[in-house]
Amino acid sequence: MPDPVHSVAAIPPCMATMDVMPDGDRMTVTVWGELDLGSRRLLPELHDILTLSVTGIDLRLDAVGFCDCSGLNVLLDLRMRALDEGKTVTVRSCGPAVERLLDLTGTRDLFAAPGPHPGAVHPATDEPGPPTGDEDQDLRAEVTQLRRAMQTRPTIDLARGILMASFGLSPEGAWSVLVRTSQNTNTKLHHLARDLVDTVHGSTLPEPVQQQLAAAVASTAPRSEAPARSAQVPSPEASRTSPEAS
Repeated sequence: MPDPVHSVAAIPPCMATMDVMPDGDRMTVTVWGELDLGSRRLLPELHDILTLSVTGIDLRLDAVGFCDCSGLNVLLDLRMRALDEGKTVTVRSCGPAVERLLDLTGTRDLFAAPGPHPGAVHPATDEPGPPTGDEDQDLRAEVTQLRRAMQTRPTIDLARGILMASFGLSPEGAWSVLVRTSQNTNTKLHHLARDLVDTVHGSTLPEPVQQQLAAAVASTAPRSEAPARSAQVPSPEASRTSPEAS
């Protein structure tokens, strides 16, 4: 039975578009819009572009206004396919949304422009060179990062849902609140998301985190709602009520 998570019918519409430009032995792909779960619909085309390239793909993500862990997983999936083909995927430029996610998840280096990659042709012999110890270690680190992203994504998505229900935020607004609070409290994003989800079961956030969360909500929520909601932090009671009742 096919996995419903990866079936086309289970994937929402894609909110991103691409432009492809050959650049020597590589392909430059410029992306506009949002990289979320729907962006998995781009993978078949990206795989075709990767196959047509000689050495890989360079991504320009300056015009991506929103990127969550689902979007990051699309990039990681593409990179894993590139490794299988002896190619590379690099992020040549990106906007704040992608930059924050790469920094918070520790995956920026995975998309940096590399030196000779595993299987690269040796300039003197024209023969593929064997992977070095450093390359093997980088691959192991990449697998670890991928597993962590896959494990933490459901908790982060649940935390976003709590913020959306509690404060009437949009998905983008809830993501912005999580990122700002994570940065301002020096807390890893998936740790903050876990603590926020735990409030539904009766735990409370530390006072400094509550203050930063309230400040982030106040600066993100619509003007008409911000004064009424900004001082409120999700609690077990608030999470069980509708936004109209809060």
